[in-house]
Amino acid sequence: MAKNDLQGTLDLLVLKTLSQVREMHGYGIVAHIQQASDDLLRVEEGSLYPALHRMEQQGWIAADWAMTETNRKAKYYKLTAAGRKRLQEEEKNFEHLVKGVRAILRYA
Repeated sequence: MAKNDLQGTLDLLVLKTLSQVREMHGYGIVAHIQQASDDLLRVEEGSLYPALHRMEQQGWIAADWAMTETNRKAKYYKLTAAGRKRLQEEEKNFEHLVKGVRAILRYA
């Protein structure tokens, strides 16, 4: 699998998470992905924050600083209109990838 496919999967997970909530900080995104996947998927902070930064630069997400529930300052991320469009593209790409992998598994 190409590196872009793996990177795109992280983008898909983050964008989908942010589409389901109004806004969320990085730790919340990690926790949501882990919980929603029944602990099958774990995103390391070392992968998440560069991806968030890149997606913010692409205009797919926007961020603002705010206080957390525990009174700590954190950057909260939310999906933009461009991010919603990108999410649709990522979902389509992922379904195409899954279709290809299933074909290979059936073939073998």
